[in-house]
This record gives sequence, C-alpha cells and structure tokens, in this order.
Amino acid sequence: MHHPDFELYDNVGRDADQIAAARCRIATRDDLLRWAKRDAEPFLANHPLPDEPLPSPDLAPFLDALAAAETPAEVSTVTQRFLDAADPVLRAVSDYLFAAAQWRGQYRDAAKGSPPKLLLEAARRSLSVSAIADEADLTALRAKYDPAPAPPKAPTPGRPQTPSGRPPNPPPAPCTGPVPGR
Repeated sequence: MHHPDFELYDNVGRDADQIAAARCRIATRDDLLRWAKRDAEPFLANHPLPDEPLPSPDLAPFLDALAAAETPAEVSTVTQRFLDAADPVLRAVSDYLFAAAQWRGQYRDAAKGSPPKLLLEAARRSLSVSAIADEADLTALRAKYDPAPAPPKAPTPGRPQTPSGRPPNPPPAPCTGPVPGR
C-alpha cells in the first residue's frame, strides 16, 4: 500500500526515526498517532475527552519528609504514606489498561506479544510498582528490626555435640513469612 507520507523527499529537518522509517517504508510512531487522531476526530466530537493530564499528587510533602528522615522507621513511614496516596491512581491505570486489553473480547484468543496481551501485562506491572516498593520498604525494616539470626557456632572438636551423644536436631525450615499486603 502506498501512502503519501512515504513519498521520496530529502532528509532535511527529519529525525533519525523518520529517516529510518522512510528507508524501510514503515510508519513512525508519530505518523501512526497522527493518522489515528485524524481518523478519530468524528468519534471525539461525540465522546469528548479531557486534553489536560490527570492531576498529579503534590510530592512536596513526601519529598520534604523524606529529606528530613533520619531513621529507617521514618523513611518507611513516608514511603508507606506515599504508597497509600498513590494506590488509587495506580489502580485506575491498571483498571483502564485491563479494560483496553479486554475490549470487544480481543484478549480471548490473542497470541503472546499481541496488543491485548501487552496491555494486560502493562496492567499487571502498573500494580507491581507498589508491591515492589512495599517489598523494598519491608526489607529495610526487617534489616533494622528483625535481622537474621547469627549462624550457630561450630562444635568444639573432641566434645560431643549434645549431652545425650545424639546428633543435633536439624535446623528449622526457613519461614516464608506472611504474604505482602500490596
């Protein structure tokens, strides 16, 4: 298919993506978005969407508190409050991406790496941001408040390991701990 945007012309004023796309006769990201915007104009006339970005939270109190924090407990408190404040936004992003993946049932038989599968992966990852940050915070708190016990000392040579002469009990199985809340 021939498109007028792919007509041969010089490369003056074009960026590397535009030059490479012209050589390969493929559309750039900007081309694709421009064509979609043009073709969606009648739709947007019936379904107006805001042009401005979603409101962003005021990070100043969090950044100021973080800069003033001196202990792991203080950093954790700031981090947990920030994650609580950001949670509704991250869930909204995830919910939208999940809905886009499910649009008109396209996800059901979609191949790996297809747009619906990629959207679903993006929905999952948008929530994992909070879970990873929570895990990092809890790991720092565990290092401060609940460090791993020191390994047992090796027995003295020539002395029995237990008063009864039996071998020592095996070490306890490692505890996997509670499941993270985020």
